[in-house]
Amino acid sequence: MADLVIQIRDLKREYKMGQNIVRALAGVSFDINRNEYLSIMGPSGSGKSTLMNTLGCLDTPTSGSYILNNKEVARMKEDELADIRNKEIGFVFQTFNLLPRTTCLANVELPLIYSGMRASERKEKAMLTLERVGLADRWHHKPNELSGGQRQRVAIARALVNDPAILLADEPTGNLDTKTGDEIMELFAAIHDAGNTLILVTHEPDIAEQTHRIIRLRDGLIESDRPVEKVNSF
Repeated sequence: MADLVIQIRDLKREYKMGQNIVRALAGVSFDINRNEYLSIMGPSGSGKSTLMNTLGCLDTPTSGSYILNNKEVARMKEDELADIRNKEIGFVFQTFNLLPRTTCLANVELPLIYSGMRASERKEKAMLTLERVGLADRWHHKPNELSGGQRQRVAIARALVNDPAILLADEPTGNLDTKTGDEIMELFAAIHDAGNTLILVTHEPDIAEQTHRIIRLRDGLIESDRPVEKVNSF
């Protein structure tokens, strides 16, 4: 129990569309241990986006339980959810979501501003996190002066800077070429090796196979939940 970071029990999410009820999640249950590295897959309409939004505290379930670090977040109010999003969850998006007119350093500092950290401490921690993703020498550049892979590294640094319980990445290689995507996946592997819990949402099987566990959704239910078999190369 002590190693569990996430516990999901019979999670359901329904939406009303006109006269119809859409069951995006029809009752899913699973656990995620601290320092796990897993991916969530599924076809369009499977519920993976709804599950991602729920895990990221961007959406609330209709029913069921979601416990994150021993806190029941399924019934939290918006201000409580905002606090959880800032302190417990690091987000990485396909489109990077960086502020275009500010430097890499300022982008990475942003979550620390919301946390109320002093300016000198913010800069120091942001620089250390940029160094962690290999971009300390680009701290003064703006996003439009960087390649796509470098922008994603800045986004990853911003997600890591608050030492979140989980790093949640939505199609993190979707806007990158194959070589750059491989480099980002190497960075994720290093982040996992350093002790972070990583959850990737992806539709790319080759990306999912680089994680250690794959949860596959279909029609709002878990179709399969399996470890990824690693082939040793000699």
